[in-house]
Amino acid sequence: MDQETKPHSASSVQQCQNCKQDFTIEPEDFTFYEKIKVPAPTFCPECRLQRRLSFRNERVLYKRSCGLCKKEVISVYHPESNNIMYCQECWWSDKWNPLSYGRDVDFSKPFFEQYHELSREVPRVSLINANSVNSEYTHLAADNKDCYLLFESSNNESCNHCYWMQQSKDCLDCAFVNNSELCYEVFVAWKCYNLFFSKECRDCTDSYFLQDCVGLSNCYGCVGLRQKQYYIFNQPYSKEEYFEILEEKKQQIKEGNIDALKKEFKDFAIKQINKYAYIQKSVNGIGNYLLNTKNCVYCFHGYEAENCKYGYHVMRNAKDSMDVSTIGIGAEMIYETLNSGIDVYNIKFGIQLWNGNSDIQYSESCQSSSNLFGCISLHGNNYCILNKQYTKEEYEVLVPKIIEHMKKTGEYGEFFPKELSLFAYNETVANDHFPLSKNEALQKGFTWREQEQKDNQPTLMQSDLQDIEKIDDSILKEIIECNHEGDCNDMCTVGFRLIKTELDFYKKMNLPVSKLCPNCRHYERLKQRNPLKLWHRQCMCDYKAYNNTSKHSHHAEGQCPNEFETSYAPDRPEIIYCEQCYQQEVV
Repeated sequence: MDQETKPHSASSVQQCQNCKQDFTIEPEDFTFYEKIKVPAPTFCPECRLQRRLSFRNERVLYKRSCGLCKKEVISVYHPESNNIMYCQECWWSDKWNPLSYGRDVDFSKPFFEQYHELSREVPRVSLINANSVNSEYTHLAADNKDCYLLFESSNNESCNHCYWMQQSKDCLDCAFVNNSELCYEVFVAWKCYNLFFSKECRDCTDSYFLQDCVGLSNCYGCVGLRQKQYYIFNQPYSKEEYFEILEEKKQQIKEGNIDALKKEFKDFAIKQINKYAYIQKSVNGIGNYLLNTKNCVYCFHGYEAENCKYGYHVMRNAKDSMDVSTIGIGAEMIYETLNSGIDVYNIKFGIQLWNGNSDIQYSESCQSSSNLFGCISLHGNNYCILNKQYTKEEYEVLVPKIIEHMKKTGEYGEFFPKELSLFAYNETVANDHFPLSKNEALQKGFTWREQEQKDNQPTLMQSDLQDIEKIDDSILKEIIECNHEGDCNDMCTVGFRLIKTELDFYKKMNLPVSKLCPNCRHYERLKQRNPLKLWHRQCMCDYKAYNNTSKHSHHAEGQCPNEFETSYAPDRPEIIYCEQCYQQEVV
């Protein structure tokens, strides 16, 4: 049925056509849909996000031969995947012409069926790794140097086993870290140096086990502190006392007793207050992990973005966009799109559209192009449909006819159907946020790929690992046992190898070799992240759950009346405060 978007003065409750749950479309949403001339969505925001993310393989890598030069390269596409893959050198070259795959629109068939046929034939690039040096095993990455297993990251040097890093150096096992150096097992940080086992910090140096701290130096095990030095578990110490205790803690770390120290810190942190969301220097922000944003609503991981809604990873001057996953660096007027940015404008229903693209719909992996509809892997082309070149006049006549045809088939206004994804569900980031068993995924119409059994039989058991100062480069030849031994849902490899820079980092920082394989480490880090979901809750400040330092002027007694949207579910044990109560308590 043709569902036109019309001006609305009130909210509208709809039933999601996927999960069958009700969801609300607000008046401002209808205004946006009218502005970009698309019908209102039929999926709820969560199902829309899950569908987009099922097209995104961030970190599952394979070796596969280039379809053109036949050279074996690293790729995100499995060798048995139903698509053509070219290595980066060939894909970017003039050895082939994407327009040679062009075809006419067939109005007797659904559009997505025709797009699927094109998708099976047009080559995709092995992975996205631009302007990088000695960083072969990186994806969705650019301008990196000497990095290994680094994903969704740019402008880094010597960062290994990391995720979502920006402008950082010499970091290991970190995620969502920006402008930082010498960090280890850090989750969400800005401008930090020599920081270990910490999360949600800014401008912190030479510290261990911090959470929600700003401007700390030489501190250990602290939560919610500001501009402090020589604090341990939120208590002040003299410089001499601090370093005496720190040496004992560092010895425990060196001996591999990190799990015990993590538990000690967790037991302390759970008794401290948490702000309802990690939102800083932002105006009208609703979501989590927002910094320097304005009017970003139901957004997660936003940085210097404006007027975005239902966004996941909206960064660096992204603006006026809705239902987007990873956009930034001057991305504007983007809708139902995945992984696009660098001065792109007016993109609807796209995947990996970069570098000055504009006025594009239902297209994928195109660069520096405009006025495309249903195109794949074009470079510097204009007025193309299904990879066929048209004149401006022909294009402007044909596109409205295609849209009308898609409305009749119920396709227009929807992101690509999951059947068009080139990845199995368990290869994609959708499974990170919306985990499904194999049977559940197959029942929902996704595909599944069994994990390959590699020859990763450990040659070195964890019990046989020596102190870090006794380990030499011979360990680089060993396959080290992962403590999970494959008994987890984290794509455990059972055994793993060290690379030289990783070993050098452990030695330099006097840290023990990790007990987990890279995959298990990655998923353990992600477990620190709250879900991409919000609950409506009331502030828990009642002078009982936590021993406040003072009376709060807006509620001298009883429970604070303030309410908010938070990613902390009601059944979680953390003490959650509103902004007002939180600011009166942080030291």
